Amino acid sequence: MRLLEGQVALVTGAGGGIGRGIALRFAEQGAAAVAVHCRTAVEAAEEVAARVRELGTRAVVLRADLRDADVCRGLVREAAEWGGGLTALVNNAGVQPVRALPGMTAAEWREVVDTNLTSVFACTQAAAEVMEEGSVTHIASIEAHAPAAGHAHYSASKAAIVMHARSAALEYGSRGIRVNSVSPGLVDREGLAADWPEGVERWLRKAPLGRLGTAEDIGYACVFLASPLASWITGQDLVVDGGVSAQPSW
Repeated sequence: MRLLEGQVALVTGAGGGIGRGIALRFAEQGAAAVAVHCRTAVEAAEEVAARVRELGTRAVVLRADLRDADVCRGLVREAAEWGGGLTALVNNAGVQPVRALPGMTAAEWREVVDTNLTSVFACTQAAAEVMEEGSVTHIASIEAHAPAAGHAHYSASKAAIVMHARSAALEYGSRGIRVNSVSPGLVDREGLAADWPEGVERWLRKAPLGRLGTAEDIGYACVFLASPLASWITGQDLVVDGGVSAQPSW
């Protein structure tokens, strides 16, 4: 028996990167159906859905702009209607622009907060309305715990996501809904080493496991939290960073 046998999942921001890894790991672990959400990357999302189907899992691509709370609620309802229910939601969609705090505008702040945080609030609330029981996993970041320059809006949104998971776990637990977060470290992508060589070098020097993360690493963490193995785990933040946060800061 695979860990997610029979589950119906919605993964937001699943057109590529971490979201792709999550969707594929859910299919690999026996999910009956995976709704693949995207905002603009429709072609990439269709490729993910095709791969999900190759693994024997039903898949559909759902397009939505999650900066609008009503659209978030419609997306969750559509996924549940298509899947014949919903047992797992992974709130992965997000943006990570770089902008120095002194020059940041309120509009730039809202763009990140609405995309990263308000969507989590709205999707989770909607999922709780259609789930009889199940799991919700938010993708946060190690920047929820330690900020980086130029990421004040991003770090704040991710810290709030961690606390939202704890709050939702408290209020939805009596309904059999578990809510947790996953905080990834630096996850590799095509071209990252060329785009940011000094950052990758620093990471590899600091990481006890000596490598960058992969989308599969994050996907497996989400599989665990959605599975019966985590049936008594809620309100927790699972840091998946190869041990970087274990390094002393002095």
